[in-house]
This record gives sequence, structure tokens and C-alpha cells, in this order.
Amino acid sequence: MTSSFLVFPSKPTGNNRRIELAGFDLWTNGRIDNVFVYPSEINIDQFKEALSRTSSLWPLVAGRVRLEDDERYMIEMSDNPITVTLVINNDLNKWPLDSNVIVELNQNPLPAFLDEIQVTKVFDKSQDEPLVRIKLTHLIQSGEWVLGVSWSHVLGDAAAFLHFSNTLSCFYLQMEPRGPLPIFERRLWREDEADQSFLPLMKQQHDSKPTAEIIKAFLDDQITYDPVNLHFSGKQLSKLRILAGGNNVTIQDSLTAYIILTLNTYCYSNNDERRILRTNTAVNYRGVSDEIASKGQVSNAVLMMLSDNFDDPYSLSNIATTIRGSIKKSRDSKFLEAWIATADGLMRKNIKDDKSIDMGIFSNEIVVNSNLRYDWASLVDFGYTDKCRFYTAWTGALYLRIYRLNPEKNGNEWLPRDQDGAEVSFRMEKDLKEKFVDAWKRDIIEHFENVRK
Repeated sequence: MTSSFLVFPSKPTGNNRRIELAGFDLWTNGRIDNVFVYPSEINIDQFKEALSRTSSLWPLVAGRVRLEDDERYMIEMSDNPITVTLVINNDLNKWPLDSNVIVELNQNPLPAFLDEIQVTKVFDKSQDEPLVRIKLTHLIQSGEWVLGVSWSHVLGDAAAFLHFSNTLSCFYLQMEPRGPLPIFERRLWREDEADQSFLPLMKQQHDSKPTAEIIKAFLDDQITYDPVNLHFSGKQLSKLRILAGGNNVTIQDSLTAYIILTLNTYCYSNNDERRILRTNTAVNYRGVSDEIASKGQVSNAVLMMLSDNFDDPYSLSNIATTIRGSIKKSRDSKFLEAWIATADGLMRKNIKDDKSIDMGIFSNEIVVNSNLRYDWASLVDFGYTDKCRFYTAWTGALYLRIYRLNPEKNGNEWLPRDQDGAEVSFRMEKDLKEKFVDAWKRDIIEHFENVRK
């Protein structure tokens, strides 16, 4: 049985004010779809009240995209109600997935638990497509509840999405949201702030392609490359960090370095084109400078930071310290301003040319897009501490996605959660997957004692 209801802001705060989008926000074909699973009831009345309060604090999400002068993109904060779809499911005896965060597209049940945004309609004023859609599903037989949220990428990146979702969870629990407060105004970048010498660092944006070509390549990769899903405990990650350089690098640096080292050693040692010599890392630049993006900025505040080449692509510590050096470089405000202005201009040009960013494989590179700093399952748990599970879909070829581990159950018992563990998912060549996985399993058994530092 399916029904729906409208949730209006507790008080109108948008008042049709318009926020102009930077070029960096023009992910016109993008959305983020996330699903949360709870072991028991989500109270509908409490949920309505929480969403109503959240909409008042976050009027941007209740707005609509508008276009002025054929080139200026706005979100008009029009205080629209948010539609929530409610499904009573009597068919499933329980949630159908295990605890892996990442779900593969070819076996993806998540769309049944989502009311997906129609991204092709977001920029069509006649369609009045919302920027966020919410769906609740009650699995009668197991008593579980499922929350699916579809989020337009023009609203912001994953960090902005989590900020919104956490606010909703906090209001549901009658708690004040964790800071900072959301800030919607953003800096608009000028052409004369760009630096064309940065273009070689921006292959994805600079080498954009028609959307149809991007989609075809993406579908081909889903067939050509096999998925790999690895789990690391908190203790294992701590050991890798010690081996990679200790306090000179982060857990994420050492984890990325280990994946690269293992690929280079066991899969690409005789492949000059595929041997990984550098990373392209998604970096959240909020908080570096309030003039660029404050900590509470609701926008797409992520740059793709290309590292220098590794001096030794077979050394864990050299790879990790090279990655750390690139991250430190991205924290320099002068570098950031020039980089963002240049990428911003490329994004605007791609929109005019009807092209999309190429997120495919580039020779000797691997992409790193980590959510390790964001504990989705904990921050959107609606009070079910260490019993909420979080899911999202898609893996790409040599595109690392990293998340905190989900809570796990053994029969009807919830196991103690490893708060510091991580899940890594990506796709790689079918004929090399077994070599890689066998090497990883051997390293786990040997406690990484034979990993080359």
C-alpha cells in the first residue's frame, strides 16, 4: 500500500529569495541517492515535525531551480512543501541486503526504496521538479523501517547532504542540530581569477565529453571490470598507518597507499600504462578560508586534487607521503582560489556545450572519493545507536569509494560496532581481480608484516 503526504516548513523562511549558483554547483545531471535502514519504528508524526523544522532551517532544499538571462542559475527558496511517500510492504520478510555499504548496480534493490529525483526535469521550469524527495517504507514482517532520500547534486555535495540529514535526525530526537548552521550564499568566481596553467590538473573537467558518450563508457565499464569490496578493521588501519609513516600521514592516506601498492605489485608491475603513479582525490575545502567556503557552506565544495608522481610506486610510505603532500597543497588559500576559479569556468563551459565531466580511467591514475570522515550510519540513526545501516550504489573502474563500516547482526543479535573500520569498493580488470584479492587476504593473515614500507 502506497500513500503520500506533504510536509510544509514550520514557518516560511525562504520568502522566494534567490541564491545564485556557482559554476561548481552545476551538476545538472547528478543526484545522490542514499538509503537508511532502522530495526524498528520511525514515528510518522515525529518525522513530520522534524522535517517541517528542518525545511525552515534549510529553505534551499524546498526551493526550485530558476534560470535568468540564459546563463545565471538560481535556486529560488520558495518554501514549497516536501512530498513524503509512505509504503507499507507486506511482501519482504526482512531487509534484503547484508551490511556492505556499497551496492552494485546490476543487483541494486535500492530504487524500490527511493522516490528518485528526475534530474532531466530539475532545470525545466514547467516541470516544477523538487530538489529533494523522501520515501519511507515499513517492512511489516520484520518491523524494519527504511528511509530513502534522493538529493539533487545542485543543492550540494555529500557533506552538505549529510549536514541536512543529520539535522533531520536531530530534530526527530528533539535535539538541537550539530553545528555549524547552514549557509547558502556562496562566492561567485570571475573569469579573471582563473589560471589556465591549472588546466593539466583538471583532466576530468577539461576533457569533458557529450553525456551520451559518458553514459556508454560507464555502462561498458560495468561489464568490463569486476567489483571489489574490502573490509578493514580499525586495528588493521592503525597498523597500515604506522607502516606508511605514522603521524606524518592519515588513515586515509595509508589506506589509499596500500590499495595502490597492492595493485602495482601484483597486477600492474609489467603494465606501464596501468601502473598507478598518482592519485586524483576528492578534497572538501570547507573551512580553509571563509572567503572561499565556510564550514557550514551548503554547496559543492569539493575539488579533485591531482598528486605529484610517486618517486617509488612500490613503497607504501612514499605513496602515502606523496598523497599527503597534495592534500596539504590543496589547503593553501591562494592555490585554492585559482584552482576553483579555473574549474568553475570549465563547469560553466561544459553546461553551455552540453558536455559532462569524464570520470573514466586516465592512464597511471586512480580516483579516491572517501567518506571515511563522515559516519552516515551514526549521524542519521534517529536514535537507533549502532543499529542503523546506510547504503548507496555504484562503483567505478579504479574509482575508490570508502565508507565507515555498517553495524552488523548475528542472527537477532547486534554485534559491537567497529567504529574505526572502513569499507573500500572499486572495480578492476576481471582477469586481475583474483591476484589482487589473494594478495590482500594474505596480507591480512600476515598482519601486513611483508608489506614493503
